Amino acid sequence: MYLDVFDTNAYGTNCWLLAAEDADEAVVIDPGFAPGAVHALLDAAGKIPVAVLLTHAHVDHAGTAGTFAGDLPIYVHPDDAVAFDDPVAWGGPSASPLEPAKDVRPIADGQILRVAGIGVEVLHTPGHTPGHCCFRVDDDVLVFSGDLVFAGTIGRSDFANSDPRAMRESLLRFLRLPDELRTLPGHGPETTVGVERRSNPFLVELG
Repeated sequence: MYLDVFDTNAYGTNCWLLAAEDADEAVVIDPGFAPGAVHALLDAAGKIPVAVLLTHAHVDHAGTAGTFAGDLPIYVHPDDAVAFDDPVAWGGPSASPLEPAKDVRPIADGQILRVAGIGVEVLHTPGHTPGHCCFRVDDDVLVFSGDLVFAGTIGRSDFANSDPRAMRESLLRFLRLPDELRTLPGHGPETTVGVERRSNPFLVELG
C-alpha cells in the first residue's frame, strides 16, 4: 500500500495520500491547503489522484478541496456538504467559506467506496461536525479518524454545530474497533485504537 502525508500548513492538518500497492491511481483524504504542493507530491510518487474524501468540512480539511479536485469527485457526508453552498448556515457566523467544488457526492454510514483499488468503509461519526466521518480501509488495515481521535486527545465538540452527545457516541464507536487497527488522525502522529484505549485520558474516562 502506498501511504503518504502532507502536513505543511498553519494548522498542521494531515492530508493523507492513499493507493493500492503498485497502483497508479490514488485517493486524497482532506486536501485542506496547498493543493499545488499535494499534486507535486503525487507527481513525484507517480500517482494520479482519482477522488477526494473529506472527513469533514472545516476549512483546514476542505478549504481548497474544490481547487485540488478540479473535475474529480469529492465525497463528503450530506450534513457537511452543506458547507460548500452555505458555510454560515452550516457552521454559524464564524464559519469559513470553502472554495467552490464541481462534483460533490454524498456518502452514507456503512457505504463501501471502491477508490484507487482500495475498499473504504464510511463510518459516520458526528459530534465534531454533523457530518464528520472516519474512513476504514479494507476492513482492519487502518482507519482515518479525522478530528474524532488524535494521539492522546480527541477533537473539539464546542463549535456552533458540534454535538457533545453525538461526539460521545462516536468515541464509543471508535472504541469498538480492533485494538491493532492503525489510526491516522487529521492532526498529529499515527497511533492505534489499542494505544488510545489504554492511554488517551478522554477515552479511558469513557471506559
